[in-house]
Amino acid sequence: MSKFETALAYVRGNYRASTWVSKRPFSSLLGLTFTKIQAGDEYLVFETSCGRVFMMFHYQDCCESVFIESIVGELDDLLNAPILLSEEVVSHEDPKTMLTVPVYHEDSFTWTFYKLATIKGYADIRWYGESNGYYSESVDLMEVLE
Repeated sequence: MSKFETALAYVRGNYRASTWVSKRPFSSLLGLTFTKIQAGDEYLVFETSCGRVFMMFHYQDCCESVFIESIVGELDDLLNAPILLSEEVVSHEDPKTMLTVPVYHEDSFTWTFYKLATIKGYADIRWYGESNGYYSESVDLMEVLE
């Protein structure tokens, strides 16, 4: 199984992590060239021209929900050109004014905007997380090492 296939199996819940992944800052994507991108409601997987594979997802625990609420721009514009912008912006603005789906937990919520751009175009990936306030609503960027 390739690194990309392993990453997809993991984010889809069919594989357990151990030492084969490492957390990375979102800015570590700057300068890399994506050759493949796979998106789901709760994950993104990127493969680069140098063979590195990254996964964006939330480690699901118990009483929280974290998902991709929207993508503005085209993911295809991020392929086969170096990443010129790799930025993360977090907001705790009231979701009732911004969300297109029902709110289930009103205690805590987090918007995380991930902005990626190449010379061809951009994509703003808007993640939404909600919980009872005890559980994490963050999104992780993990690199597949093996």
